[in-house]
Amino acid sequence: MKLRIIFLLVIIMGVGNAQAQKYITKNGHIRFFSSTPVENIEADNRQVNCALDQQTGDFVFKVLMKSFEFEKALMQEHFNENYVESDKFPSATFNGKVKNIGAIDFSKNGIYNAVIEGDMTIKGITKKVSEKGTFEVKDGKVLGKSTFNLLLADYGIKIPNTVANNISKSIRIDVDVNLEKLAK
Repeated sequence: MKLRIIFLLVIIMGVGNAQAQKYITKNGHIRFFSSTPVENIEADNRQVNCALDQQTGDFVFKVLMKSFEFEKALMQEHFNENYVESDKFPSATFNGKVKNIGAIDFSKNGIYNAVIEGDMTIKGITKKVSEKGTFEVKDGKVLGKSTFNLLLADYGIKIPNTVANNISKSIRIDVDVNLEKLAK
């Protein structure tokens, strides 16, 4: 299953130039956090598939929603059944580009600022997003990081009035991926 997902990510990115270097991971990390006076909600997903094409800047993610782990089992159940409807919408995706890919020197260790733009799809709803992040090139690996906020309403995630004070309308998302070169 995981090999199929990676294969699909590579296909999505296109065959491209034979000289282009692609970087992938199947165990990236996404954490989300919601803070309210009543309670904090956070979850981690360490099964994030991601691919980056250093020549074109194509950058894709696929996140299985049921792979988010919560501290409380009931929160995880509500997340999957009521909010993101994981059975109906099993994954979230991002399909975009690193707009300033030319400013990142993949042959030289360092930390590079990046601007990423593309389409985020959650619960079947696609929205254009533009975010900032960094890529750290270190000994042939690329570590990507970003923090941003998503509005739940933008993706059709409705919060019932009975728990409206427990869940923030905006969720902080932390992305951390350790990409390795795809063997040719």
